[in-house]
Amino acid sequence: MRLIWAMVVAMWPVTGAACDLALVLAVDVSGSVDRDEYRTQMDGLAAGLRDGTVAQALVDAQARVSLVQWSGSTRQRQTIPWTAMTDAAQVATFADRVRDDARVWRNFSTAVGEAVQLSLESFAQVALCRRKVIDVSGDGVSNEGLLPATLRPALTAAGVTVNALAIETDDADLTGWFYENVIHGPGAFVITANGFEDYPAQIRRKLQREITRQVGRLAQ
Repeated sequence: MRLIWAMVVAMWPVTGAACDLALVLAVDVSGSVDRDEYRTQMDGLAAGLRDGTVAQALVDAQARVSLVQWSGSTRQRQTIPWTAMTDAAQVATFADRVRDDARVWRNFSTAVGEAVQLSLESFAQVALCRRKVIDVSGDGVSNEGLLPATLRPALTAAGVTVNALAIETDDADLTGWFYENVIHGPGAFVITANGFEDYPAQIRRKLQREITRQVGRLAQ
């Protein structure tokens, strides 16, 4: 009996507390995103995950990462399930899956609130991860579905942080809208991409900031 208990105790840090971060990558595939812009997003996100700083931080955190494609109301899907970032090879494999992920929708509206809701619900699958973050990017404000702000009580209760990347394509101040309506939690932030051509550089910046910040605290 003592031997069995010792084995359980020895395994617990691996199966439970080892996961420091669960991260949802929520990508806009609404009708305002054309074929080339979709490709820019997926290639840029894959390159950001391969960034040496990002990849090492994911492994250090023994992170779990998933990908959600989202569009209009009722059109959100976890297209890549939760995947453990156990080593550099696993991060690279996940990045390849992101790059190759087939687009699910093309011609629908923008429901940021429902994208956040699906992402929030998915954390039930990785409940043991210590920190939970939704990384949502998009090029427009919500025009149907749930208002993102109505989810804040549920996000607080679940301990989930929402960060955003605003892809500015006109003078609508999408960055301000994400700041006022979407981001949530201690240290939550918005990063601005000036058009889709700026997305790869800014998603790399965003990943570096949201992944490495907490890992650095662990070393203190």
